Amino acid sequence: MSAKPANPFRKAQFLTSANKLGQLPPDTGNEVAFAGRSNAGKSSALNAICDQQGLARTSKTPGRTQLLNVFPVADPAKRLIDLPGYGYAKVSQAERRAWQPLIEGYTRTRSALALFVVLIDARRGIEDEERQLYEWLGTENVPAQIVFTKVDKLNASARGLLRERARASFRGGRRAGGPIMTSGETGEGVDALWAAIFDAVRALPAVAPELAEPTRRA
Repeated sequence: MSAKPANPFRKAQFLTSANKLGQLPPDTGNEVAFAGRSNAGKSSALNAICDQQGLARTSKTPGRTQLLNVFPVADPAKRLIDLPGYGYAKVSQAERRAWQPLIEGYTRTRSALALFVVLIDARRGIEDEERQLYEWLGTENVPAQIVFTKVDKLNASARGLLRERARASFRGGRRAGGPIMTSGETGEGVDALWAAIFDAVRALPAVAPELAEPTRRA
């Protein structure tokens, strides 16, 4: 039996938090962004991927991620980006409206963005905000990957129904593959998410500084 490959994300470190696009690292290399409703378990998913319990801070209070958090993965030119949560966050409408141009600006202008991971709490199922986000990413020509979290809470029947709904809800767009079922508790699906990230990065050549332009994606 072959040994399980080493976790390629274990060297990830927190670099900075940004509330303006100009505070982000240079738009070179490759980035993978993570977004989800404020109760989707985004921080737990990032910690599971990187096998570091304290990398992304988890909180019992939804909506604590209010900035773009940057985590270089070994090479500073390869980064994970933790985006603000949306929906059910216990913050003001004004704060949520302020996040929207930040997230949209990031998604539209970052040439290094190789994949946008949309995290969905499997227990809540698919809601309109997830469908709208996925459709918008398609119009922006951004590769997207649907990832269901907390699937250890579902039985086989519920999982099957969720897969059927996902196939009906997320059509078209630039998708790395079908929905991935994950669990931060058991580690299920982590290898599949690694593979989706690597496939997306290989499909997007690293952006050289002289080619990086803050314009809408082609």
